[in-house]
Order: sequence, then structure tokens, then C-alpha cells
Amino acid sequence: MRASARRGEAGQAVVLVLVVVVFAVFGAVAVGRFAARVHTVEQAQVAADAAALAGVIGGESSAAALARRNGGVLRSFRVVGDDVLVTVSVGDVSAVARAGRAP
Repeated sequence: MRASARRGEAGQAVVLVLVVVVFAVFGAVAVGRFAARVHTVEQAQVAADAAALAGVIGGESSAAALARRNGGVLRSFRVVGDDVLVTVSVGDVSAVARAGRAP
């Protein structure tokens, strides 16, 4: 009785290992996509910060150039009093930054 029962259970470990491998692969893909998204968000913010700082000194053309060097596209540039407010996009992510001259 025991030998026949074991023969029926022989493939159980293979199925379990395959399920674990599939979950591990999906988990790795999800972590990779999340990390790529976080990188894009951070890159957009860095490009916006740099563009805002450049815009204070050199105006809109400097802001656009520095946004491009950081992998972004300058979407808006506004002067608000002594401050510069910019919006920069990297891929499908946008970031806003504000910079001004210190008194």
C-alpha cells in the first residue's frame, strides 16, 4: 500500500518547485519595474532642480539646456517674483522645482 501511495505523490515536489520558480520570476520582474519607476521619478526631480537653478542665473534657455543634459524636457518656465518655477518631464513623469536668488 505504501509503495503505490508514494508513486502517486512522486510529481508533487516538481509542481511545487515550478510554482515557487514562477512566483520568484514574477517577483523579480515586479521589483525591477518598481526600481525603474523610482529611478525615472528621481531623474525627473534632479533635472527639474537643476533646470530651476540654471534658470535663476541664465534664464529659460539655460534651464532648457540643463534639463536636456539631465535627460529631461523643459515643459514650463515661469518667473514668479524673484523665483523661477519649472516643470520638467522625463519619460511619462513630470517634476516641479522652484529656485530663487538668496538675498
